Amino acid sequence: MKELGVQALLGLFGLAGGMVTAAGVFALITVIGIIPRLAGRSRTGARIHTYETAICLGGILGNLADIYHVPLGLGVPGEILYGLCSGVFVGCLVMSLAETVNVIPVMVKRSRLRVGIQYVVLAFAIGKCIGSIIFFNSSF
Repeated sequence: MKELGVQALLGLFGLAGGMVTAAGVFALITVIGIIPRLAGRSRTGARIHTYETAICLGGILGNLADIYHVPLGLGVPGEILYGLCSGVFVGCLVMSLAETVNVIPVMVKRSRLRVGIQYVVLAFAIGKCIGSIIFFNSSF
């Protein structure tokens, strides 16, 4: 009986910690304005609630799939599509965060770069991609 109480208490602490972490992630997404920015860029502002619902459901379902080790069963094409969509989301999140803290304008001003900023951003993206490939290939 005592073990059941300890397990219930640990479960409650785990649930509370997960809720706080999830709230922090969603607060970060809200503060940096990734959802309105994506809606504005794609000219789909009328569907902003769909974006918000998709992000919340993605977070919930992704956590459940991770916790319970649910196989997606999508095959290689599905995994490629999943990886592409995840990469696009993470890229948008990182670029929104970089814009929020004004990294790019400060870098451009200090380096006195007038032409070719798109190549610098592309170099950042390629470097991140190559670094991720090296990391994931060396961790298996």
